[in-house]
This record gives sequence, structure tokens and C-alpha cells, in this order.
Amino acid sequence: MKLENETWIVKEFVLVGFSNLPDLKATLFTLFLLMYLITLSGNITIITIIYLDHTLHTPMYCFLGVLSLSETCYTLVTIPNMLVHLLMENHVISIPSCRTQMFFFLGLGCSHCFLLTLMGYDRYVAICHPLRYAVIMSPSVCLYLGSLVFCSGFLVAVIETCLIFSSSFCHNNQVEHFFCDIAPVLKLSCTPSAAKALTIFFFSVIVVLASFLLILLSYAFIVAAIVRIPSAAGRRKAFSTCVSHLTVVIVHFGCASIIYLRPKSGSNPDQDRMVAVFYTVVTPLLNPVVYTLRNKEVRIALKRTLGRKLRTQND
Repeated sequence: MKLENETWIVKEFVLVGFSNLPDLKATLFTLFLLMYLITLSGNITIITIIYLDHTLHTPMYCFLGVLSLSETCYTLVTIPNMLVHLLMENHVISIPSCRTQMFFFLGLGCSHCFLLTLMGYDRYVAICHPLRYAVIMSPSVCLYLGSLVFCSGFLVAVIETCLIFSSSFCHNNQVEHFFCDIAPVLKLSCTPSAAKALTIFFFSVIVVLASFLLILLSYAFIVAAIVRIPSAAGRRKAFSTCVSHLTVVIVHFGCASIIYLRPKSGSNPDQDRMVAVFYTVVTPLLNPVVYTLRNKEVRIALKRTLGRKLRTQND
């Protein structure tokens, strides 16, 4: 559709993706597919172990199971579409499909930030208020907090997605990314608005920075409590329950800050794509590895579950 000033209204987008690396498409497809299958297997394993082993039916591991399930959905939003585009020449995506992809990507991404914050609060209660832990983190409270996390995450996604798609797109339909992310789509808008960009940046700061600061606050109290533990063995045991969570927090918020807390995010599309590959493909792969290899209780539960399965088969 053409406007009076000879500007074309865009009806569909073309995801640029990795079209600048035509010779590496087959290699990238194989590598990303392998990583994706490992990610799915790892997260499904964690969910299954937590469901089957009753010793893991605690708030900490319930939140971990929810994180693994959310991570699985998060990867489903971007990776299958990316793999298809690596095999095909046609990289077209309709605007409604782009809007839907962005909504779920932002909703799950924001929910991850809030969920990691909730997991940090859970560790704070467990270490700083161990005698009241069962009361403070009761099943009803955990259900309420978990629901609040995802409602808040998807509320932010609704606001940001509506802002981005509130105006038409024109001039160019090339999205400099392998999925519909905020910055590359927003810069195709017919009516660039500083107020709109500032509002979206404000929400990104609230989600990423506020969540991270709340996690730091939780760990400030945790460290203060651990220091007061008289035995070295007790201090190591208390801190070991936090190592996996801290590792995931650093990776997740590090990548989110690089992309969404820069005033001119998207100014270097190649760099943004590399960082995006890390937080959409590599990070989801690291999470189940970190939580299984560095968590003694999960490892024991895995061995116990596999042992029961082998005994059942032998009988």
C-alpha cells in the first residue's frame, strides 16, 4: 500500500537472520539443532525428576521446575523458526505472527527476570529465616507468588507489544534479526517517537535493573547470615544452595543488560545477533547443565530415579 508521499506501508517483514553467512547456514543449523535438542532434553529431565522425586517437592525445586518449563516455552518461541529459516530462502513473517512472537518472547523473558528474583527471595528466607521457612513459603504463598510473576511478566509484554505495533511500518521491511525483537522492529515504524522509545526503555530498566537489584539485596542479607554461621562446613553448605542460582542470574541479566539497557540498542545488528544467539540458544542450554551438575540433591534424585527405573525393567 502506498501513501500520498510515496511511502510504502509494510504488510509483512523479512527476517534478515544469518543471510550474511550463506556458506555457514548448514553448519549453524546442525549446531543450533543439536544444542536445542540438548536443551529440551535437559529441561524435560529436570521437570520429570522434580515431579517424580518427592524429596524435591520443596519451594526451591518447584520454582526450578517452573523455570525449566518456562525455559522450554521460551526456546520454542524463537529457535524452531530460526532453524526453518536457516533451511529456506524465504524468510518472510507476517506482522500478526511477528507481534505474537514478540509478545511471548517478551512475556517469558520478563517472567524469567521476576522468577529469578523470586528464587533469590526463596533462598533469603531459607537461609535467614530457616525456622519460619515452611510458614513463609507455604504452598499457597508459592502459588500466589508464581502466578504474580507470570501475570506481571505478560502484563509488561502486552504494554510493550502494543506500543511497538501501535503505528504502521514503512520505508523498509527488513528486520535486522533472526526473530522479532524490540529494537529492529521499532526502527521500521513510520512515525518514530522518542516518547514511545523512552517508555519501552523505562519498562526494560524496571524489569531488568529492578529485578537484579532485588536479587542483590537478597544476597546481601544471605551473605550477612552466612558469615555469622560458626562452622566452615555450615557456611559452605548454605552457600552451595545459592551457587547455581547465582550463575544463572549473572548470565541471564548480563545478556539482558547488553541488549535492553543500551540507549541505542540495535545500532550494531551483527553484534546484537551474536548476543541474541547467546541468550536464546546458549543460555537455555547452560541452565539445566548448571542445575544438574552443580546441585547435589538433583544429582542424587536423578540417580535414584534412574535406579528405580532400571530395577523396574529388570523385574
